Amino acid sequence: MQKSKIHIRPLLAVLGSILSVQIGATIAKELFPALGATFTAMLRIGLSALILLAVNRPNLKSLTKVQWQAVIPYGLCLGAMNLVYYLALSRIPLGIAVTLEFMGPLLLVVFSSRRLIEFLWVLLAAGGIVLMTPWNNTNIDLFGAGMALLAGAFWAGYIILGRRVSAVLDGRQAVTIGMLFALVVALPFAFTGGGMVNFKSHMIIPAVALALFCSAVPFSLEMYALKYMPTKTFSILMSMEPAVGAICGLIFLKEYLSVQEYVAVVLVVIASAGATLGNREDMGKATPDA
Repeated sequence: MQKSKIHIRPLLAVLGSILSVQIGATIAKELFPALGATFTAMLRIGLSALILLAVNRPNLKSLTKVQWQAVIPYGLCLGAMNLVYYLALSRIPLGIAVTLEFMGPLLLVVFSSRRLIEFLWVLLAAGGIVLMTPWNNTNIDLFGAGMALLAGAFWAGYIILGRRVSAVLDGRQAVTIGMLFALVVALPFAFTGGGMVNFKSHMIIPAVALALFCSAVPFSLEMYALKYMPTKTFSILMSMEPAVGAICGLIFLKEYLSVQEYVAVVLVVIASAGATLGNREDMGKATPDA
């Protein structure tokens, strides 16, 4: 009987992707005091769009009406998700923001299945949310928590729309063109916060690093990993993201969570991994890195 091989490189690629996104988030939080959340989000989306355009060079003239109808809402949802998530990050710790945002795809996985055991994962995740509520003396900003949950809802929409666009358009083309429409969403909010006035030349390097760590690097690593591992395995590994976010927040931003907040993060990670493992249908790539 032949034993299945464990491929280390794809595993490391997924872990590298998760770490890259969270490091990018720490860079964003360092820029918030000077630039604000909305302008920082616009920088990330705009520079990511430029990088993707340079690499993928999509042929916009060749797109059909059906393809445009799929990619435009996909891009708008992507922009709203990033914008709202950065508003959350500006108000609450990184680990908490990632955990609350994860509720969106978690509930999507759960409600795509009608098995009773899936509701166990909902209860676990709900327990995690309860542990992070302000009335448990966690001092979590209500607006920030609400924005994180809203970002999760947009994330779920991004997954649904991503499936739709992937059926009619190549993945690299879709994410590149979608990023242009994401920029359309971010631009009006970016220039109302006054962040452009505070942008200095020494911020160019961290801004480019933000785009690379949040888009180009994780996207490339995930594309590599998905060639060598099942989508479900990939999704289960991505369930580690709240925990990695909490660790990165602690190491790079000195964001100390309470014991019950760390327990909440663990509950959501378990719920997400369990829901993905128990769901027989392929949920597809569910990460909003691009």
